[in-house]
Amino acid sequence: MNPDPQQLYWLVAALVLAGLLAGLLAGLLGVGGGLVIVPVVYQVLLTTGASEEHLMQVAVGTSLLLIVPTGLRSALGHHRRGAVLGWLLRRWALALVFGVMVGVVAAHTLSSGALALVFATLVLAMAGWLIWAPESFRLGQALPTGPVAHAIPASIGGLSALMGIGGGSLSVPIMSAYGIPLLQAVGTSAALGLMIALPGAAGFMIAGWPIENLPPYSLGYVNLLVAACILPSMLLAVPAGVRLAHHVSGRTLRLAFALFLIVTGLRMSWAGLAG
Repeated sequence: MNPDPQQLYWLVAALVLAGLLAGLLAGLLGVGGGLVIVPVVYQVLLTTGASEEHLMQVAVGTSLLLIVPTGLRSALGHHRRGAVLGWLLRRWALALVFGVMVGVVAAHTLSSGALALVFATLVLAMAGWLIWAPESFRLGQALPTGPVAHAIPASIGGLSALMGIGGGSLSVPIMSAYGIPLLQAVGTSAALGLMIALPGAAGFMIAGWPIENLPPYSLGYVNLLVAACILPSMLLAVPAGVRLAHHVSGRTLRLAFALFLIVTGLRMSWAGLAG
């Protein structure tokens, strides 16, 4: 892992730009930014010549670590505007964390290539949802009770841990489909992202601790050097995203984000098949 100085400058620039975009999305959509961070970190580490054996796990774990501070900043911004539903956080907390732990174990078990294919498949499914699902789509007038009430957050936590995301791409459509206003869904999703990222990042650190041949400056499956390059620009961009979320119409944004997800999904599919 010894890129020449000129290549290193470009790699750092790519990480900083990824941080800006991820931070903007974190505030704007209530997502943690992992849908941007994971493919960029994967590609940057691949370019440096790092071993591909656990590269996807490192990208996912690093993304979850970055979601902790950005999720906190985004959640506080939405909370100040009264857009975080505390009762829902309390209802979903235990099942959400359980799902995260299951997702960490699954990610550790899969090969890097298989994990990239899982990421790509779920990303393309999200893009399809954004393009074709009507904004008025409803599953019910209120969130369900009983077993389904636990299955929903557990599924969100598990899939989010597998993908290295804060879960907003999953939780916002679900909350909206059960009648929760979009701004409250986005704000609550930012807080849920923090509840996913904290145990998720810790789990990836522990799971990757005994693994050898990881990129330099890795703490388990979390690369601290990459995180340090991305974090400042992410934190700078979050407030702008929060402000935009309270002023921008959603349809054009949905389509633009869907296009980004399609490109990302196809790229990661290729990486998974090649791996």
